[in-house]
Amino acid sequence: MIRVTIVSPNHALRVGLREMLNRHPSIRVVGEVVRLADVNEKETEVAVLASVSSARLPEEKGNIALLFLTDDLESVRALLSSSLRAWGVLPADAGADELSAAALAVAEGLWVGAPSLVEGLMRLPRGGGALGEESLAEPLTVREKEVLQHMAEGLANKQIALLLGISEHTVKFHLSSLYAKLGAASRTEAVKRGIELGLISL
Repeated sequence: MIRVTIVSPNHALRVGLREMLNRHPSIRVVGEVVRLADVNEKETEVAVLASVSSARLPEEKGNIALLFLTDDLESVRALLSSSLRAWGVLPADAGADELSAAALAVAEGLWVGAPSLVEGLMRLPRGGGALGEESLAEPLTVREKEVLQHMAEGLANKQIALLLGISEHTVKFHLSSLYAKLGAASRTEAVKRGIELGLISL
């Protein structure tokens, strides 16, 4: 059972979100608060933030996975430099099924979100104006770069697995991880992003 706390200054919105989330048999809403700082970390695995003007991320809340409901990406740019173990971004009008699926995913330590929102978030400038790989919230591992390079060369998963001496399942794991880090929803987007950041060459 995933324990969720809803964070929003809007009472009616908190009630609506509670009703949607409680419909899922694997989710239990354990609290409703106005500010993220008021979330009880010991009782909460996922905090769902809606209508929050800005994402001030207290360091002591680093063990909580955050799911933002927003159309204003600038308000959640702090995600890019945060130490959160998992986070997600969904449109403010996300439906019950989408909301529940995202909550379960971030609870498992994944980065999730609507492709257009995640892509837009990854392209937001960070405070220092870093370019290249430094602009990523989490850098790619050496193995992930190898997988990305071979993918850019047009190799299929099975071919990449044989070339690197790993299983096809492991290749898929690396792909999932680098997709999340690059904010990509497909092989084409991942390669394009990799080229833009100078991670691979063609």
